[in-house]
Amino acid sequence: MVDLGDKPLLIGDKVILRPFKNEDFSFIEECLKDPEVLKLTGSHSDFDREATLHWYKTRNSQTDRLDLAIVDSSKDVLVGEVVINAYDEENHGMNFRILIGPRGRNQGLGTEATQLIIDYVFQNTTLTHLTLSVFDFNPRAKRVYAKVGFVLSGIDKNDLQFEGDWIDSIHMKLTRENWLNRKK
Repeated sequence: MVDLGDKPLLIGDKVILRPFKNEDFSFIEECLKDPEVLKLTGSHSDFDREATLHWYKTRNSQTDRLDLAIVDSSKDVLVGEVVINAYDEENHGMNFRILIGPRGRNQGLGTEATQLIIDYVFQNTTLTHLTLSVFDFNPRAKRVYAKVGFVLSGIDKNDLQFEGDWIDSIHMKLTRENWLNRKK
């Protein structure tokens, strides 16, 4: 098991990754209700405010996962979240996911947040790899993931039905070895 109880403060040029605060909730709620976020994450719009508020209030006490707010440092506003979760004991890896709301898109914030959290994980844990899944109709995310070193590891055909079309789920993986090679 990997202990992720210490929640870091990671500062980049454009973003700050930090533990969630109570005053973040209205901003994360905006992200979670955003039509583009709902589409790209394959989520439903049945938003339970109280359950979601409770969820975010418990993120900082979790030791088996890392949930951090993405803050646009130029505006000091939360624009999304990065998450490292779902420990794979057999392979000593974890899952990565990111969510960027409407205030944070198309500014390079997601790319920087992704690189910051990946660097943190590989510098501060013994994990061998990170995995992720992205729906095929999200080319922006696929470009970011490839840019930071994730490579295709599999495809679940017709994983999501959206507006009458079937969408594939693309699985990607970043190994510690590939991360190290990219850092050289």
